[in-house]
Order: sequence, then structure tokens, then C-alpha cells
Amino acid sequence: QVQLAESGGGLVQPGGSLRLTCRASGFSLDHFHVGWFRQAPGSEREAVSCTGYNDGYTYYADSVKGRFTISRDNAANTVYLHMNSLKPEDTGVYYCGDALGQPQCVPSHYGDWGQGTQVTVSS
Repeated sequence: QVQLAESGGGLVQPGGSLRLTCRASGFSLDHFHVGWFRQAPGSEREAVSCTGYNDGYTYYADSVKGRFTISRDNAANTVYLHMNSLKPEDTGVYYCGDALGQPQCVPSHYGDWGQGTQVTVSS
């Protein structure tokens, strides 16, 4: 079964850190772009960060630049999102998705969504 599974979310205080994990099963991520997206209650899913299959493309939303880092470990079939200096506005359900073709970090371009992992930033 082809699927992605997100993990690593939780409750953290402002200024804290988390590392999210996106692990693929049933297929190899080697030739896929992978992106992290988040969705807050009542809001549409928005792009957070994406990485191209060959590391030639990386995207960060302006709101997370300098705080978040995306990385991939193809040997482990996994993509990570390292989140530092977290803010309350980072709260939401974080999803990872994969894509082929031209790299672009928009939700409609990605698929094989996992169940998501909740990130809550609150004191």
C-alpha cells in the first residue's frame, strides 16, 4: 500500500522546537518532490516547505524562513521538517505529500497525503 505517514507533532511552548517526520511505505521517495503543508482550523491547507527530488529545489514560506529546515534521507525513505523558534501561529495539522513533474510548492500539486500530525504552540 502506497502511503505517507507523519509523526513528531505535539504541544510546545513558544520558542520551542519540534522535528516532524514523513515516512513513505510501499514506494521509494527517491524520485519524488516532497512537501510539508499545514492546516489551521477554518483555514485552507497552506505550503510550509518543499524539497525537490534531487535537492535542486527548496521552498520555504516567508513565515517560516530562518526557523524551519527541510531535509531528506533517501536511504531511510524519510523527509524531516525541523522547526525552531515556534510561534503560536505555527499551530495546525501538518501534512506531507509527494509530487512528480515540475517542482512547485502548492497543495494541489501533491498527493498521497498522510493522516497529519498536530502541532500546538501555546504557553
